[in-house]
Amino acid sequence: MRFEDWEPHYTAICETFGFDRAGDEEAARLLATLSNADDSVLLAQRIGGAAVTICGNAPSLPNEIDAIEGTVLAADAAADVLFNAGILPDAVFTDLDGAEDSFFDMNRQGCVMVVHGHGDNMALLRHWVPRFEGPLVLTCQTRPFGHLHNWGGFTDGDRAAFAADALGAAVVRFVGFDLDDRSVPPMKQGKLLWARDLLALIGYEL
Repeated sequence: MRFEDWEPHYTAICETFGFDRAGDEEAARLLATLSNADDSVLLAQRIGGAAVTICGNAPSLPNEIDAIEGTVLAADAAADVLFNAGILPDAVFTDLDGAEDSFFDMNRQGCVMVVHGHGDNMALLRHWVPRFEGPLVLTCQTRPFGHLHNWGGFTDGDRAAFAADALGAAVVRFVGFDLDDRSVPPMKQGKLLWARDLLALIGYEL
């Protein structure tokens, strides 16, 4: 999705949650200084024309491992669940709040880390980004620039879906997603509601 098409949704998200756009822009500028890497071509090669499975971190994920096939995109902490089950994701979409040391092992083995910057995770960006040794793609919530990308989406899972859509996946399947989970805190429930609406924009009804 072009940023011009994404921006109205981003603005509405900021208004809903009280997010500071200036903070997101500051995080994007910081992220750009932490690494010059841009392995978006590799990411596009893995996604373009492929059957893609996007894995969320719902409690159901361990029971759905057998349904995973094709190019595997993991949403943040779901990557650790997959890795412990013997599956190396092709890419991990993360704002790093669920990152584990296993992310370094995955990255060294060729998993593309798609790291997202926003106003609330700048300390995490400073800690993690310079330590990744393998393929890396940097994304932001605001207007992309330089080697930063923004394909649209909000949470780690729906950002993976927006990237898959933008980069030409042939088909996209979802496992480990529970957008009706009411056991999570109210803020997370609100994010899940947004995720459902955003996914519907690109044709996925979950």
